[in-house]
Amino acid sequence: MSAPPLQLTGISKGFPGVQALSDVQFDLRAGEVHALMGENGAGKSTLIKILCGAQPPDSGQILIDGAPVTIGSPVVAGKLGISPVHQELSLEPYLSIAENIYLGRQPLNRFGLIDRRQMHVAARKVLEELGVVLDPHAIVGRLSIAERQVVAIARAVSTRARFIIFDEPTSSLTRRESDLLMQMIRRLRDQGVGIIYISHRMEEIFDLCDRVTVLRDGRFVATRDVADITLDELVRMIVGRNIAAVAPRPQTEPGQVVLEVRGLSKRGLLKDISFDLHRGEILGLSGLVGAGRTELARALFGDIVPDSGKIRIDGAPVNSRTPRQAIAAGIGLVPEDRKEQGLVLAQSVMANIGMPQLGFLSRFGVIGARRERQLAERYVQDLAIRTPGVDQNVMYLSGGNQQRVVIAKWLATKPKILIVDEPTRGVDIGAKAELHMLLRDLAAGGMAILMISSDMPEVLSVSDRILVMHQGRIAGELPAANATQEAVMSFAMGLGSRG
Repeated sequence: MSAPPLQLTGISKGFPGVQALSDVQFDLRAGEVHALMGENGAGKSTLIKILCGAQPPDSGQILIDGAPVTIGSPVVAGKLGISPVHQELSLEPYLSIAENIYLGRQPLNRFGLIDRRQMHVAARKVLEELGVVLDPHAIVGRLSIAERQVVAIARAVSTRARFIIFDEPTSSLTRRESDLLMQMIRRLRDQGVGIIYISHRMEEIFDLCDRVTVLRDGRFVATRDVADITLDELVRMIVGRNIAAVAPRPQTEPGQVVLEVRGLSKRGLLKDISFDLHRGEILGLSGLVGAGRTELARALFGDIVPDSGKIRIDGAPVNSRTPRQAIAAGIGLVPEDRKEQGLVLAQSVMANIGMPQLGFLSRFGVIGARRERQLAERYVQDLAIRTPGVDQNVMYLSGGNQQRVVIAKWLATKPKILIVDEPTRGVDIGAKAELHMLLRDLAAGGMAILMISSDMPEVLSVSDRILVMHQGRIAGELPAANATQEAVMSFAMGLGSRG
């Protein structure tokens, strides 16, 4: 057999105190989707950075069409036909779709000026190749996350890349939007593009990918054909141990009503939202991107001031017009984007956990270091946060442990109600199972939890009840015990339940 178009052999990379990769091998065929999997910290990101020219390997070779190459920069990677579509999309929000697709490569006319007509025609053609209809003149900052993902893919396709890397491409998408993305990837595969696909969502691996390579602790574990491996085998390869599949949450009698929401409205965002949340209950909130789920969380937390409606906690009216007032009323919010909104990455675990409690931890305006440390150490122990110590900067923790720090930060405020928005976004399968167990333990201890998630299996298996939003309204309510994915999606698309 001829050599694969892209091959990595013996790749090793070390950083001070950490050996990120040790003798890793990987290859990619033309016209295949090859999954790269492993827990957070397994070495996936380092391997991709080496392949994209962002970091040099300490040893090993990269071969294209059997010939060794040196990828000294992202520009060189692009010239070699390697194009990444990152989880955190690097698009310019104030430029148009066409300008983002051809940024730095704009076609010029005979006067040396940007030929905007040619650029828009070319952008429209690339979008049509992907099977989507978007106006090339549209400003990217006004697009949904799913549409921005399409623009990032179109930019990669416009370079005529031979190898495209997708890093957690569906982490912010609903199931329907993810299905559309899958169609685009299959279309690229059929055109002969080799695709490296990184995702923690197992159903995507089995639906989409041809082969899977697993890394663990920076080392190559195995490469297998997806058709020849079971879910349990793949999980064992990834984590090195058995993890039981998430079982449906045991049905329990709901406690007293903790949160009452009546007629909550905000022009253009929320329309007449009413529901109850009980003590010891996990209430799942589902819906398509743009349905108003995150906006509802922000309204409850005082980050958005509603035009009308009432909120009561334990029967008492609450006027949460600022996050400070919401915290005082007993509400905590674990936001969707932990890195941008939930953590100060350059600060320690201790500083992050103590942040909402500075008033409690301070005396005469000076933070009591001993009290701050004791608080952090207690929650590191209670939530089993894996860190060398509370002085460790959170940027060096895995995604799952970062998420636990965000949860610890809010548990330290002793909330009655915990809102978690996409609680397992971007974390590996082992950490996801542990976070689900943590949420269940918190609910069993009497906490009322509102869980917003685009992960349908998560919504169906972790929730007690499910609310589904559509265009800013509550479109339906389902008991989790007999909810189905079809029923949830029917409500989410505004069609009503089909059973």
